Amino acid sequence: MARRINALATWLHTLEPDEVAAMLVHRRDVADRYVRTLKDLATQLTDSDSVHLVEDTLDQGALDVLGAIVARGNAGTIDAVCADLHCTIDDFERAFGQLKERALAWPDGSRLIAVNSVRANGAQHDQLTLRPRTPARRKASTTSPVVAAMSTVDGVVRLLAHCEQDSFDARYTGGVATVEIRRVARALRVADGVLRLWLELAVEAQLIGIERSRLLPTRHADAWLDSQPGARLAALVEAWQRMDWRPEPDQARAALRDYTGAAGLTLRRTALERFSAEEAFTDLDELVADLVWERPAVQDSRATAAVISEMESLGLIAGGALTPLGSAVLNNGDIDGEAAELMPPAAEKAAFQTDMTAVVNGLPSPELSATLNLAADLEDNDAARVWRLSAGSVRRALDTGLTADEVLRKLAAVSEAPLPQVIEYQVQDVARRHGQLTVTEVASCVRSEDPTLLQEIAKSKRLTSLQLRFLAPTVLASAHPMQETLAALRRAGYAPTGLDAGDQSIVEHVERRRAPARGERKPDQWWRTELDDLELAQLAIRLVEQERPSVGRGTPRASAARMLRDQNVFLRDEEVLILATALVDGNPVVIGYASGPRQMETHVITPAKHLEGVLTADCDDGSTREFSIGHVRKVAVLA
Repeated sequence: MARRINALATWLHTLEPDEVAAMLVHRRDVADRYVRTLKDLATQLTDSDSVHLVEDTLDQGALDVLGAIVARGNAGTIDAVCADLHCTIDDFERAFGQLKERALAWPDGSRLIAVNSVRANGAQHDQLTLRPRTPARRKASTTSPVVAAMSTVDGVVRLLAHCEQDSFDARYTGGVATVEIRRVARALRVADGVLRLWLELAVEAQLIGIERSRLLPTRHADAWLDSQPGARLAALVEAWQRMDWRPEPDQARAALRDYTGAAGLTLRRTALERFSAEEAFTDLDELVADLVWERPAVQDSRATAAVISEMESLGLIAGGALTPLGSAVLNNGDIDGEAAELMPPAAEKAAFQTDMTAVVNGLPSPELSATLNLAADLEDNDAARVWRLSAGSVRRALDTGLTADEVLRKLAAVSEAPLPQVIEYQVQDVARRHGQLTVTEVASCVRSEDPTLLQEIAKSKRLTSLQLRFLAPTVLASAHPMQETLAALRRAGYAPTGLDAGDQSIVEHVERRRAPARGERKPDQWWRTELDDLELAQLAIRLVEQERPSVGRGTPRASAARMLRDQNVFLRDEEVLILATALVDGNPVVIGYASGPRQMETHVITPAKHLEGVLTADCDDGSTREFSIGHVRKVAVLA
């Protein structure tokens, strides 16, 4: 590894400042570290994490060339690699240029060398993969994404309603099983992939949480449902930007599982960046193929196609072009404003039909939904939302304390036209029969065969907290549950006994269950700001120019320094330059020489000859000795 670092440092010395600056643009992470010399830079450029990070930016052709260089054991020539890949010199040079400008591979004489920690994953060693046909474009049209965006917003509304009214279970290990996804998808009449997207958007937007292994709406969902369609879409779009999971159509991902890394973020961002508001792609399959070739480490055909479908569903792209909402996402613009501009206002009125249905075209306002949900049941939730009135739904409205006239006034207020007579008849007919039977809500009953004893208990001031009242001469109703009533009677000096069954009617009131949201995830922030292009250029000039006074390009001193650097992994750049200068000028220097295990000798020498890693020098005692360059540990100028 150290020998490879020195070989890279030697090659860096042959570059101009603008070439080093261009390299640092691709390797900003190493420029942000402590770099004093080109050898320091070479050390950072061979860091495995940094190498793997920049390797993921290569296109397929560059990966193929890199794999061929590695397969040749870093001993291959240009002609050999071209023969291996069955490619032309021009195609090779284009791909190899990517490797050089990222410091992943470089020429060493006639040989081609790659860094040690490179993986070359996804390389095709038998041929060079050429870029596919450039995706055809045309002038963008005014295709509206409103239908797709409304469908997605409405789908999340439907999902929230299902989670509240029916079961949608999560696994105890986290996530939602594929079989459960398929069951709910059938119930909502959508494809599995569509439901998965709705679910992920809802969770990322904090609209759905998990409570005791069941998916339930959160408090955020109540506020989201009360907002206008534009605000709802904006919340989902912002959630989409934070989704870091990769769509895997072949291997259905268990929904709601958090995965480390930012593969999904990069995939979605790079795909969105290829779209333009001025031009539209005529064939999205061609775009997918081009994206996969351009960034094979990030893109693959199925995942990329799925991400493009996500963008269409949210109204970010339409007709192969970027929409104003998509431009706002790409350029950090006003997402809320563009979403409000895109989505039509919520419907305030419904069309009541003679078949006892109420039809709403578009997304209903919160007030309209509340009124229709009060007196009708949601029956269809596809292109148009349909509510149906029935005896049971009208009875539910009357149970809230409303009269028949009040129910009719509420329905008339949200009706596009006068209510059909059949609806008025239905409401009035149910109202006539409503209340003929009454049910009193009690928590428990106190019974006795002795009416006098019950009269005494009802008048007792010590039992006023029970709010006792007579249901019959032998039955008292208590406002408290059985156990609390028993305890109060015993404290008052009575000896009641509890019964596990009795002639009582209990009306259960079920609260709306809400799950806690997991909290909004923020994208990772760098601990400090990366260097900008000007700072990178200044760093490159400093690294190159500070070594130029001692080592001129093409001079004997430069050649000696390159050889010495390759043959010794211990000396710093400054020490290599001192030894190279002494070898060319014949000046004496002081060296530290490893003569054995943990043994160091100090010699004052005047270098005379350097051949095949052996330095022949005259010593200060008048003798001539040969020193192995690899055993030299220190070099200093003679004081």
